[in-house]
Amino acid sequence: MHGLVLTPDPQRPTSACSALGDRLFETRKRSIELADPLSAEDMVVQAMEDASPTKWHLAHTTWFFETFVLAPYLPGYRLFDEAFNYCFNSYYERQGPRQPRPKRGLLTRPSLDRILAYREHVDLALAKLLADQTNLPPGLAHRLDIGINHEQQHQELMLTDILSLFAANPLRPAYRPTRFRSIGGAPLEPACWIDFPGGVYQIGYEGSGFAWDNEQPRHDALIHPFRLADRLVTNWEWLEFIADGGYETATLWLSDGWAAVNRENWHAPLYWETHDGEWLGMSLEGLQPLRLDAPVAHVSYYEADAFARWSGKRLPTEFEWEVAAITSPRRGNFLETAELRPMPAEAETNGSPRQMFGDVWEWTQSAYSPYPGYRAPQGALGEYNGKFMVGQHALRGGSCVTPLSHIRASYRNFFYPHQRWQFMGLRLAWEVD
Repeated sequence: MHGLVLTPDPQRPTSACSALGDRLFETRKRSIELADPLSAEDMVVQAMEDASPTKWHLAHTTWFFETFVLAPYLPGYRLFDEAFNYCFNSYYERQGPRQPRPKRGLLTRPSLDRILAYREHVDLALAKLLADQTNLPPGLAHRLDIGINHEQQHQELMLTDILSLFAANPLRPAYRPTRFRSIGGAPLEPACWIDFPGGVYQIGYEGSGFAWDNEQPRHDALIHPFRLADRLVTNWEWLEFIADGGYETATLWLSDGWAAVNRENWHAPLYWETHDGEWLGMSLEGLQPLRLDAPVAHVSYYEADAFARWSGKRLPTEFEWEVAAITSPRRGNFLETAELRPMPAEAETNGSPRQMFGDVWEWTQSAYSPYPGYRAPQGALGEYNGKFMVGQHALRGGSCVTPLSHIRASYRNFFYPHQRWQFMGLRLAWEVD
């Protein structure tokens, strides 16, 4: 454990913005807490091009507040270090050139201590900004909300990127000690099917709280009657897919997926391996025996689609998923549960789908594309979602390392179909006979 020192609690604002300030500083504190079990060496390494070092995540989220909140809204704000705009900008073209993403692990300097000093500098300035406000100027509350949700996204990425790093380490280190759990077993019953009527449904965010621009505008979507599995696909079911030659049967796969299977030598989900005939999976608690009744995770869209074909079913569309999720309680296995791994579904169904939120992000068959009437916001923040609306698929529901307050039924995540280092899984769908 590195023993990171938290920024001293800044003087909290006593105005109407105090609740927003509480959320802000609690989020900032959690990032440090998530990094605390790591050594300084752990925080600088980048396991692959899709991942980023923990130190970079801590700095980038701080740069975000400095660039988009403090610089425009706090008179006389002093940049901590002008060079940090190059080091810790991610993909905002309007903010200028940046360190290439695949080479973030080369940023051995600035040091971790300097990054922590940067966070303290920005946190104190944020506290001053809020303490000086009795009424927030136009746009500031929304910018702070974006920053909070942005940092929550990076908290999830920190954990998935740490898992990627430790899985590549021959020592298979654990992010934290193993928790005692019952071993569990294969599900005793197959998934149940829940019917949903067809019709024209309102899709997209509706409410007065925060939502990303890609969840809007709310619009009508025609949905045909469909059936949705009441739980996620499990590790046991995935082992059946493997045993039946799922990774060796070309006819189950999309052409690009079959090319990926052969190019990358896929034969199981990411982080799975066998020892003396037993399947193990790398987790944030190190290399562990698979819990067979837990949801399968770390599979690509190609794998999810092939499994659905093998099952004689399909993946749901993101609109079908949202219709099913609207009436489901927003609870489940999230970051706050502290399991840090997918867990089995509850035993009781009560006629409603289980595991709609948490455990694993659920692949849908829907391309990540703009809703009718979508317009990207103006300015650099308009680059956040809109420019990625090509070549990717939508995922829904959140995962075991997603903060609970970050998710909702309309939330749209998106990844390329070959990616699988995130906690990605699936549930099946089918047409009503």
